Amino acid sequence: MALPVVAIVGRPNVGKSALFNKLAGKRLSIVDDTPGVTRDRIYAECEWEAHRFSLVDTGGLEPGEDVILAQTRAQARLAMEAADVIVFVTDVHTGPVAADHEIASMLLKSGKPLVLCVNKCDSIGDPPPEFYEFYALGLGDPVRVSAFHGHGTGDLLDRIVSFFPDETGNSGPDDIIRVAVIGKPNAGKSSLVNRIAGEERCIVSDVAGTTRDAVDIAVENQYGRFLLIDTAGLRRKSRVESNIERYSMLRAQMAVERADVCVVLLDGTVGFTEQDSKIAGMAHEAGKACVIAVNKWDAVEKNENTMGAYEKKLRGDFSFMSYARILFLSAKTGQRIDRLFQAIRDAAASSSRRIKTGMLNDVLAQATERVQPPTDKGRRLKIFYLTQVSIQPPTFVFFINSKKLFHFSYQRFLENMIRETFGFEGTPIRFLLRERGEK
Repeated sequence: MALPVVAIVGRPNVGKSALFNKLAGKRLSIVDDTPGVTRDRIYAECEWEAHRFSLVDTGGLEPGEDVILAQTRAQARLAMEAADVIVFVTDVHTGPVAADHEIASMLLKSGKPLVLCVNKCDSIGDPPPEFYEFYALGLGDPVRVSAFHGHGTGDLLDRIVSFFPDETGNSGPDDIIRVAVIGKPNAGKSSLVNRIAGEERCIVSDVAGTTRDAVDIAVENQYGRFLLIDTAGLRRKSRVESNIERYSMLRAQMAVERADVCVVLLDGTVGFTEQDSKIAGMAHEAGKACVIAVNKWDAVEKNENTMGAYEKKLRGDFSFMSYARILFLSAKTGQRIDRLFQAIRDAAASSSRRIKTGMLNDVLAQATERVQPPTDKGRRLKIFYLTQVSIQPPTFVFFINSKKLFHFSYQRFLENMIRETFGFEGTPIRFLLRERGEK
């Protein structure tokens, strides 16, 4: 399920990054007294009172008329569209300045839930007289916070999560499958989404980087119900030039977090690149089910051995995600699009599969009989039992006598046994190790 997105906005040097680090519980954003230090968008997953959400730190908003500030305004618009809740951070020492009033007016037009945060209230006791001046912004009751000391952050989080929708119901096999189409710019992501949707829902151009935002498109066919998320192409950070492109990258990363299945789209005429590996690695690290799709296959010169050789090379290039199915298709002609839906559905089913503890331990017994657990200095690894604790991705806990004895090669052997027995094609699986007596 998609996590709610909370964006922290405000003018420069009001303490946005310090507040972000305090709420995230770790130092992710650079904190400095120099305005404009935060440029790239930084995000972290947070939890408060059983509510999980994505927290996003943004650069300072400076209303104005020049070109750079106009781009910042455009970036802020994208931030407001992406966020479910917006936290507007101000500085109690300066009071509500003209820039705060302009930003407040802009945020009110967004129609999104707003939380006004008055930062740098470092003293305990009654708030300073300047605190009450922020009611003039017209954003309701402000929340008094000290990002440096942590005062008031609990009240701020309570206000934030009060805007989240009720989390009722659990996802099941009949739920819609959320699919993020990710890849380098100009790999054909928008063309693929348009072919599936049957209409020109996304701008298609030979110019790399046409898609700036993520677009959700609902599709229903004989394979099930799908929500396609067409994302902006992911480039190397050194190639990200404008503020809008930086935020587009964040939206693509957030689309991966929202997705049940990620389609990693490659340009068949270009072949595998290091950036393709990094993009696929992002989905793999997020624990998402994946399908590798090679687009523009109609434009590739080939013979009877081309596909086999191409797939063999990709298996080596994507060795870290050997579970993913590889398809060769064409968004232009529609070649093998039906197989893509089949692969997406199978990957989603694998990611949500649960195995009973008894069946798992039967397989474990067979595996330990076939290959004895490793030993070190006369001490042998003992696996007491195995159980599955979660899905998306399937996660298993091994209760053992020593983590040091559980060599990664033996873990890989057991993973192969589990996959061989129960399938799990298209999804990563995770192992957790618990020693005896460890909580």
